[in-house]
Amino acid sequence: MTQRTGAIQQLPIFNMVSPGTCLDATRVLRETPLTEQPRARLERLGVGALSLAEVLHLVLDCKNDPLLPARLLAQHPALDDLARAPISDWMLIKGMTPVRAARLQAVLELHKRFATSSSELPIVRTATDAAALLSPAMSVLEQEQMRVLLLNTKNRVIGGAPITVYQGNTHTTVIRVSELFREATRRNATALIVAHNHPSGDPTPSPEDVAVTREIVQAGKILDIDVLDHLVIGASPCFVSLKERGLGFN
Repeated sequence: MTQRTGAIQQLPIFNMVSPGTCLDATRVLRETPLTEQPRARLERLGVGALSLAEVLHLVLDCKNDPLLPARLLAQHPALDDLARAPISDWMLIKGMTPVRAARLQAVLELHKRFATSSSELPIVRTATDAAALLSPAMSVLEQEQMRVLLLNTKNRVIGGAPITVYQGNTHTTVIRVSELFREATRRNATALIVAHNHPSGDPTPSPEDVAVTREIVQAGKILDIDVLDHLVIGASPCFVSLKERGLGFN
């Protein structure tokens, strides 16, 4: 089989090897520039830029056998196929060892556990959904607190629980908006809901509540994080949604 060296040099050869190729491991390593090998691409571009073959190359430690991921994917093209296949099938593939099989098992188990835990995270579609998560704990607090619910693209709560940002007076002279968004940016949240409680039990928003809401909403626009609502929690089950009242969101 004839290989076009020019084309190989333009793209990572790890991504170009097809089932049935006659390339050997030595040639793959020789013709792939160091800057285009999986580890270098991960460091330069991030793990999200890697193909499945390159990810498997790193997980299985295939420095000495770069064609193993291609052989593996020729038999099991997707993660679901790999997960369903018995380990005895993996061991039939040239280059697979018990150590590599154990690593692959561990990665697939992490994938399964993450998918399970993500599907169990609470989802927030309305202010009532958010209040149901926040009110039980916040309605009985003796001090004022501000908490945030961090949400992913599917409006599921990241981490499954709210994060306490401030305790004490939650008005504009105390709150630093950058602190409020710190965890949101660290955890790659796409949206958040802010809440604070009124220990008096009366959830009526104050002028300060509206002012701080306006600051938070503007900061969210700059950071490209949607501020979906700001709730004031009173005596359970009372709460007020500033978004529903149009306070601080216009």
